[in-house]
Amino acid sequence: MADEIMEITGNFIHDFIEEDIGKGGRFEKQEVHTRFPPEPNGYLHIGHVKAICIDFGTAEKFGGKCNLRMDDTNPTKEDVEYVDAIKNDIKWLGFNWYDRVYYASEYFAQMYDFACELIRKGLAYVCQLTPDEVRANRGDLNTPAASPYRDRPIEQSLDLFQRMKNGEFPDGAMTLRAKIDLASGNFNMRDPVIYRINHMTHHSTGNEWCIYPMYDFAHPIEDALEGITHSLCSLEFEAHRPLYDWVINNISAPSKPRQIEFARLNINNTVMSKRKLRQLVEENYVSGWDDPRMPTLCGLRRRGYTPKSIRNFCDRIGVAKVNSTVEYSFLEHCLREDLNDTAQRTMAVLRPLKLVITNYPEDKVEYFEVENNPNHPEAGTRTVSFSREIYIEQDDFTENPPKGYFRLFPNNEVRLKTTYIVRCTGCKKDNNGNVIEVYAEYDPATRGGNTPDGRKVKGTIHWVDTRNAVDAEVRLYDNLFTVENPEAGDKNFLDYINPNSLTILKNCKVEESMANVIPQKSYQFMRQGYFCVDSDSTDGHPVFNRAVSLKDSFKRK
Repeated sequence: MADEIMEITGNFIHDFIEEDIGKGGRFEKQEVHTRFPPEPNGYLHIGHVKAICIDFGTAEKFGGKCNLRMDDTNPTKEDVEYVDAIKNDIKWLGFNWYDRVYYASEYFAQMYDFACELIRKGLAYVCQLTPDEVRANRGDLNTPAASPYRDRPIEQSLDLFQRMKNGEFPDGAMTLRAKIDLASGNFNMRDPVIYRINHMTHHSTGNEWCIYPMYDFAHPIEDALEGITHSLCSLEFEAHRPLYDWVINNISAPSKPRQIEFARLNINNTVMSKRKLRQLVEENYVSGWDDPRMPTLCGLRRRGYTPKSIRNFCDRIGVAKVNSTVEYSFLEHCLREDLNDTAQRTMAVLRPLKLVITNYPEDKVEYFEVENNPNHPEAGTRTVSFSREIYIEQDDFTENPPKGYFRLFPNNEVRLKTTYIVRCTGCKKDNNGNVIEVYAEYDPATRGGNTPDGRKVKGTIHWVDTRNAVDAEVRLYDNLFTVENPEAGDKNFLDYINPNSLTILKNCKVEESMANVIPQKSYQFMRQGYFCVDSDSTDGHPVFNRAVSLKDSFKRK
């Protein structure tokens, strides 16, 4: 599936790899081996897709392999639910790890042994400072500061570390710290903590362990044990690379991977912090992780985004070394491109108003063949019925038209999509003055919307036959936040929640063919936008989510 979706283009990462596997390179003649290492403490979002495409796509380009590795070194918020969701999302995107799915927790015993190796080499020690005391004893750029336990005897640290493992000490009582360089300008090298105590049940190992490695210690070990050649990370890990290399160079690692960093994906009008996304869910600002307003993959999928559109988006923004923010409208543009080719056209009236064609016989019904997708004749046709009474959009009629309004108003003519030209003759109102019916007459000579006499009719509107219209619910989505960067400034990001991010329309009218729902099926509602069948749908009562409007603001820019 991946080859059908996009062509893997070159970038600076590929240039580095070409050098590494070429003659005289550090991985000369070796198979390129990458990994995608998500932490299973939440659902994947659009920002992760860039990493997924880079990790799996790079392996594909060089005919290598990519592992899926769950970085489950922190039991605090990890859950099997997230593990399963991550696997589903990656498969949905079209990538495959085959039998190469690993868990950091599988290596806990080896990580413990490597930590003991560092202690025996005099390169790690057990520290009894609290987290606040550790921060206070790191010094500043000009002043190194050491832990009073830094020169603790090796045998004492080995004994204490084993007792930490055996559960003799409470959370926070001790840590294991690497002994590196207290004068380093990179604070990650100033005796970082590599193990902490955490008496919490792990989703995979249960209560077997009560000490857990820090990511900066676990990450290089996992890569080395799996034979990873290139560890591709987002840019925030650049300052951690010296520690990555230090760990690899000071343990008896079976291999020595190379870490390469790339700029992460940022998109405006949303947040991609897992903590903040979790807060949106837990405080009920959204209906769940798969709420179509969320930037999560399950949310985008439910809204109507396709794997091809998302992967093309990531491919086209490229791989860079400098962080930047991409407009959400470009992601929408990529979706329109895909759905324009693949989505079935149909007619749906979101805010219905009855139109009565007074000179059309009451007992007459005609049938018209309509193309499902004019871009692809092989998509076939469907049959729609037409009769005396139909539904049109409320916005397609007005008694007092503004300049440039070409739809229905008294004495004006419009084309009813595919069928006839009609001329408006008036309307009926309720006691409050609201229009409840519109009247028109049709011209039988204009079947198919033709004008044999050559007269010009500027407006064309869509409709649904009242005889077999299906009631539907339609959900219109907008940005979840009212500003481009809700995380900027001193305000809480929740203060920028858009109160109009969801509009629910009941009693919409759709074609009869749409009564039997097909989950995730995409449609182009003529003149309305692209819509997707929501998981809340039932046969006879479809629910549609607007994936994206027809109007392309990015293309216009």
